[in-house]
Amino acid sequence: MHKFTLFLILIFSSINVFVFAGKTDDPFTPKAYLIRYWKKQISNDLPKPSFLINKASPLTAVQLTAFAKLAGNQNSLSTNLQSFCSAANLLCFPDLGQSLEKHSGDVNFKEYSEQNFTNYGSGRIGGSDSFKNYSNDGNQALDSFRRYSRDSVGHDDKFSTYARGTNVPDQSFNTYGTKANGGNGDFNAYATDVNVPNMRFTSYSDDVNGRSQSFKAYSQNANAGDQSFTSYGKKGNAAVNEFKSYGNNSNVIGSSFSNYGENGNGANDSFTSYGENGNVPENNFKAYGDGGNAAVDTFANYRDQSNVGDDNFKSYAKSSNAADEKFINYGNSFNEGTDTFSGYGGGTVANQKFGFKVYGVNNTFKDYADKKRASFTTYVTPADKITAMKTTSPAKGKNVNKWIEPGKFFRESVMKSGSVIQMPDIRDKMPKRSFLPRVIVSKLPFSSSKIGDLKKIFHAEDNSSMAKFIDDALNDCERTPSQGESKRCVGSVEDMIDFATSVLGRDVVVRTTDNTNGSGKKVKIGSIKKINGGKITKSVSCHQSLYPYLLYYCHSVPKVRVYEADLLDPVTTSKINHGVAICHIDTSAWSSTHGAFLSLGSEPGKIEVCHWIFENDMTWAVAD
Repeated sequence: MHKFTLFLILIFSSINVFVFAGKTDDPFTPKAYLIRYWKKQISNDLPKPSFLINKASPLTAVQLTAFAKLAGNQNSLSTNLQSFCSAANLLCFPDLGQSLEKHSGDVNFKEYSEQNFTNYGSGRIGGSDSFKNYSNDGNQALDSFRRYSRDSVGHDDKFSTYARGTNVPDQSFNTYGTKANGGNGDFNAYATDVNVPNMRFTSYSDDVNGRSQSFKAYSQNANAGDQSFTSYGKKGNAAVNEFKSYGNNSNVIGSSFSNYGENGNGANDSFTSYGENGNVPENNFKAYGDGGNAAVDTFANYRDQSNVGDDNFKSYAKSSNAADEKFINYGNSFNEGTDTFSGYGGGTVANQKFGFKVYGVNNTFKDYADKKRASFTTYVTPADKITAMKTTSPAKGKNVNKWIEPGKFFRESVMKSGSVIQMPDIRDKMPKRSFLPRVIVSKLPFSSSKIGDLKKIFHAEDNSSMAKFIDDALNDCERTPSQGESKRCVGSVEDMIDFATSVLGRDVVVRTTDNTNGSGKKVKIGSIKKINGGKITKSVSCHQSLYPYLLYYCHSVPKVRVYEADLLDPVTTSKINHGVAICHIDTSAWSSTHGAFLSLGSEPGKIEVCHWIFENDMTWAVAD
């Protein structure tokens, strides 16, 4: 379809209304169709849930017709992506504009966002560029720093409170600072309190001379996401890199250091308080420091007090001359993680030193350099760790891992009127999006075999956040169901209705917690209703996935009890919320490292586990 034709259709759609019974209404909108579909597929006459109906596509009838036609032609939809995303309320990254490389003097970027800094600062002599309060508190931060400060001399770059509180930041630092002489790159409070960050540092600071980089308070309190350092500091001379308070208090965040510091001279890298108090941090150091000269690397207080976590050191410091690697208080995770050292050290060089002081357990050293080069001081064995955990574990039912948010999991005995409990933060932190109408979503590819087509439609460059969202969602949706599980990913409310009724029948009700009041605070439980009389039943739970349009992962949940409860202010006893909780009676198939057992201090199959239904999640059950 021609762009001008689409433009006319979208303009006239704004006045395309019908008048029925004195009301301005259009019976052909996606929401109107959904209401008719609901009446047809669900047998009871209970009130329709506004929280779900309002997630229907906001497209007008004419917009629906236009975009449905475009969806049949991938090139056409991709060409009109921005107008499609705006009209349909989707998550799409804007296309970056022209590079800002031409500038003079020092620049202070404050309250700035979504810019293209390709070739910015290249060849600069002296001076400083400052990014302060940049891209903060937005839904997304999409910036490109390609060939930034390349060939500069004595030029400083400062990123202070960058992308704080941003949802799904996507940053690309390709060939940043390459061949720079002197100067400093300072990342302070970078990407703090963000959701699903995707930071890529490719060929960062390669061939530099005497340049230092500092990452302080980087990605703290982040949720999921990945950091990638590829060919970082390669062939550098006297480069200093400091990672301090990196990734602390983060949830399931991964970092990849590939060819980091390779063939460098006099590198000095320190990882202090790295990954501390995290949940399942995963770090991969591949060919780190290979072929270097006189490198000093220090890992101090690395991954302390984390839950599980895995690190993989492959071909680390291989053939590095006079390397000095220090691991101090490394891997003291609360729950055992796994560290693998494959081809660590070694090569033709013999004058290396490796020190492991107060090192954690569950480590594998394969093809490790001559053991005479390594010293193991206060190295904790698995038996030591198990004994320590037994002597320090609190009583059953108490929190045993401070990373698990208080109140996130609880026992069924708590569900009684008058109980004062800790409410977790139930706020939805995902980007706001809407479902697509079934007529559109059915025309879009949804398969890992069509990943190339999907990337093209949604302008998702390789290794970008958008590409990762799409790939992760597809992998999750295509995963083989666990034993006894039925599951389906749905991109329209109609598809969700079809799945829920196929499992539970047509006489169903969908429930969620009314609002987010009481999040992170103490609440008092008021009146309680036991769904289906408190009998053990089956439900269908639906959880959001991060995807361009609203996508839910729905699955059947056997052997549960569902509750509704008024939530009261514990001081005034006034009602502040109406919560929905689900109790899983059979936990025998759950992992022993599940957060519920870390929080409640038990094991699979020995206790039931309850949790609240968070904002914008939902559970379906047979009507009472």
